[in-house]
Amino acid sequence: MHIHYISESNSILNHFLTQIRDINIQKDRMRFRKNIERIGEIMAYELSKTLEYKAIDVQTPLGIKNTTTIADNVVLCSILRAGLAMHTGFMNFFDDAENGFVSAYRHHPNHDDYFEILVEYQAAPSFEGKNLILIDPMLATGQSVVAVFNKLIIEQTPKEIHIAVVIATPEGIAFLEENLPKNCHLWVAALDEKLNEKNYIIPGLGDAGDLAYGNKL
Repeated sequence: MHIHYISESNSILNHFLTQIRDINIQKDRMRFRKNIERIGEIMAYELSKTLEYKAIDVQTPLGIKNTTTIADNVVLCSILRAGLAMHTGFMNFFDDAENGFVSAYRHHPNHDDYFEILVEYQAAPSFEGKNLILIDPMLATGQSVVAVFNKLIIEQTPKEIHIAVVIATPEGIAFLEENLPKNCHLWVAALDEKLNEKNYIIPGLGDAGDLAYGNKL
């Protein structure tokens, strides 16, 4: 797996990462969503550098300019519901992209710490021969991403597979490396320390979906 860590050097990205972690700032739900959206925009920009481009001539009011435009077809696919704000950031940059949405959540059948990942909803276009960008802000165990990937990749072969996350753990990255194709690209804004006994990211930021959209039952 090709892993891209995009916060290793200081930039405005680290400023937004600081704000989404701050327990006082993150109480402002609208600001939290906007910061996740901004992080999505920054990641989309960095990812765009790896796509293929083609030369075109553009007619301006005063002449013709030879320039380039994206040649790849892009499909953005987010894991509900936490991925929605980040998805908006990617759409702001890849405005011609097709879009898909998949639900995945931790189901605790025994009402204890054991859980299974259930994928119950899928609305996605064809991504045969296209660049698939799978978006999920929090990469904890990695099970949700793998479950969604296995649900999507049925009789379809994307040109490239990109996974974009805001915060990841070493355990989650290792799980993806073991269970996804070796040619996948993983884009990580921040690498955190570990998972705790409940498989929550430490230090993390809490539940991204709840912080963005309110507590769920």
